[in-house]
Amino acid sequence: MTDCASIDLKHHFLIAMPGLEDETFARTVVYLCEHSERGAMGLIINKPAEISMRVLFDKVDLPLLRVDLVENAVAQGGPVQTERGFVLHDPVRMDPVTDDNSPIYASTLKVPGGLEMTTSRDVLEALSSGAGPRRVLISLGCSSWGEGQLESELGENTWLTVPASAEVIFEVPMAQRYERALDLLGLKSWMLSPDAGHA
Repeated sequence: MTDCASIDLKHHFLIAMPGLEDETFARTVVYLCEHSERGAMGLIINKPAEISMRVLFDKVDLPLLRVDLVENAVAQGGPVQTERGFVLHDPVRMDPVTDDNSPIYASTLKVPGGLEMTTSRDVLEALSSGAGPRRVLISLGCSSWGEGQLESELGENTWLTVPASAEVIFEVPMAQRYERALDLLGLKSWMLSPDAGHA
């Protein structure tokens, strides 16, 4: 039997089981950015906020010259720090000015084997000018679990897990991401029992 405490789920999706009826997390897909013995942190990728990127950039007094992004929805990343922006994006290659691997943005978390998540304003400024990472998901708020909390929920069959797919995050419409994440496991939502923890 696998020890849940030893599982590292960074760059994985958490897919809510049908029995999870919590208003915030029902039918969600969470991209896990951090997971350690101290807890976990991730972003819900399939729950739209009420505003588009165009409106968000207006609120932070920046133009948005990336026409590919202006109508994209901002995600509700979770119930924690809901006034804070989290930008999930493709890995940014080395800084062309310094030619080293220093992060281009002031506050970037590199998810091993996966994407990058930036919380500093400079990534918004880059997008504003028409530059920045090619593919981005901007969320307001994040989701977090304390020490042992996620492992406990996994033990109760609250979540399914699968290695994350950048294509699901960036290329699939938000409303279709739950089903597409299940596809990664060869599942359809109708196959899952609504009684989480009672297989």
